[in-house]
Amino acid sequence: MKPDTLSIHGGFAGDSISGATAVPICQTVSYAYKTAQELADVFHGKAPGYIYTRIANPTTTALEVRLTLLEDGIGCIATSSGMAAIASVVMSLTRAGDEIIAATGIFGGTVSLFENTLGRFAVNTNFVDAADTNQFAKAVNDRTKLLFIETIGNPRMDVPDIQAIADIAHKANVPLVVDNTVTTPFLIKPVDFGADIVVHSTSKFINGHGTAIGGAIIDTGNYNWRKGAFDDIKDLSERVGQLAFLANLRNLIYRDLGGCPAPMNSFLMLQGLETLPGRMVKHDENAKQLAQFLQAHPKVSWVNYPGLTDSRFNDRVIKLFAGRGGGLLTFGLGDKQRAFSFIDSLKLAKNLANLGDAKTLVVHPASTIFHEFTIAEQNKMGVTEDMVRVSVGIEDFEDIKADFQQAIERAFKETK
Repeated sequence: MKPDTLSIHGGFAGDSISGATAVPICQTVSYAYKTAQELADVFHGKAPGYIYTRIANPTTTALEVRLTLLEDGIGCIATSSGMAAIASVVMSLTRAGDEIIAATGIFGGTVSLFENTLGRFAVNTNFVDAADTNQFAKAVNDRTKLLFIETIGNPRMDVPDIQAIADIAHKANVPLVVDNTVTTPFLIKPVDFGADIVVHSTSKFINGHGTAIGGAIIDTGNYNWRKGAFDDIKDLSERVGQLAFLANLRNLIYRDLGGCPAPMNSFLMLQGLETLPGRMVKHDENAKQLAQFLQAHPKVSWVNYPGLTDSRFNDRVIKLFAGRGGGLLTFGLGDKQRAFSFIDSLKLAKNLANLGDAKTLVVHPASTIFHEFTIAEQNKMGVTEDMVRVSVGIEDFEDIKADFQQAIERAFKETK
């Protein structure tokens, strides 16, 4: 089936007992078996079955299968959040003394995880310029265990050369982990450009309505775990083959840390996936029009949107995303006071710390998502005091434009 069809039907062909066409919500903690031996066999992996929703759940399985199909992967584990997905991957691949190479300009929560939390366990992260592929190659050493990038950096809006960075990772015999949250598999399938593991915050565009938190980890099948740099996964691959990474993850880190999604949340992600193809087209169209409007506005200091033809990343947008720049952009109004006044003057767009919603959302990153970082650290991550981040929704563009126009005018009037 084609992606638009998979987003609706993938992973579920209907309930054979009730005839339900929507995936049933299995809102249960555990699963009963008729005999002690049956349950023992499931625990020992001798028979298929569910044990405990912290490990697996039928509703969540349907979501995992659908995401696997959409990302052209070999398997998926759904998590309780995007941060849980990233943390689970990194904790399964690193030990004390190991190192990560990550792009600058990525989500502040991920930076905090790498620097603050993992740093407490002696896992070091080297941050390099996402736009400069050579910096990834220079940072690799014998302690490197993975490379991490976002398809479009949030909020710096950098577009890394995924294929070239994947080549660097594979030369070092380590996996490339790609966060595909901002673009989703409907703008890019990172597997096609060499990515080994794809992660998502499904809370964003996949859910699409701001109703549930979730995440996902997809193994693309590109990395050879039998010959990899991870002894525990390599040993397991002798028994389960290429599924060794996901099997090791599910039965160790995922099981022990408890980062599983609620079945209801998995259901809401499945609902969101059904409309994702059409929404991504509209997000992209509206974002490009808004970026062009802001770029032409005499009172806007700057606009950063990779889908603009004069963006330094336009060639990569054409190569990786077929010319679509996604639904996220940033722009500046000169100073923090005007940025605040603009946000306060909006009538349609919502001021909150999320993205990927059907509604247009704005936030002032420096004082919210990145508030714990120093000004120097913020600037390194591409965050400035006058920056407004916009997740462009699927409303009629003329309504979005009118709202931004009146808010800009009021911001300058109030800050003369």
